[in-house]
Amino acid sequence: MSEPILYLKNASIFQQESLVLSDISLNVYKGDFMYLIGKTGSGKSSLMKTLYGDLPLMKGEGSVVDFDLNKLKQKDIPFLRRKLGIVFQDFKLLNDRNVNDNLSFVLKATGWKDNTKITKKISDVLEKVSMKTKGFKMPFQLSGGEQQRIAIARALLNDPELILADEPTGNLDPKTSLEVMSVLEEINKNGKTILMATHDYALILKYPHKTIKCDGESIFEVV
Repeated sequence: MSEPILYLKNASIFQQESLVLSDISLNVYKGDFMYLIGKTGSGKSSLMKTLYGDLPLMKGEGSVVDFDLNKLKQKDIPFLRRKLGIVFQDFKLLNDRNVNDNLSFVLKATGWKDNTKITKKISDVLEKVSMKTKGFKMPFQLSGGEQQRIAIARALLNDPELILADEPTGNLDPKTSLEVMSVLEEINKNGKTILMATHDYALILKYPHKTIKCDGESIFEVV
């Protein structure tokens, strides 16, 4: 079997001094779509933050897109995040610039210089989330679902090996949640690997995938 794109072995996740999850092991392979579920405060977000370098892995082993989490230094984190696409619950768009400029900002920050290539890349990712005509809109002119589609487009900009989606439908109504979910499904069908934290059980029933639950400081697969 191929090497996992993400693995944790006997890992403990801490939020400052507090132990959140202990002795967890997890493998995610290329092309997987996996849910991470659990009550608020069960450790989903702390686990996500550890995976994208916001919290250090203090105990156990871990690797994400070929970065060893035990050896991760501050200077490595921007390079790790270039290989990840991160989608947040609250979109995190820059409200002082339009959609195209939001996306251009990310590309330039990660080393893109050719304006023609930047324009084409932005057009490509907006098409993938069915937002190609919205590039000149300001974020506040868009609905919550449209803003989340833009956030997903932003996550796709650097062709990530893994998408970490932390409660991407948490601020959306049920109908819009399904629309955003269908975008993520399509992206997964095209070969992208997704780990999605959620507490929306309706989505899990409609779009079943392997599900891992955080509960009582441990994680286990829900069968």
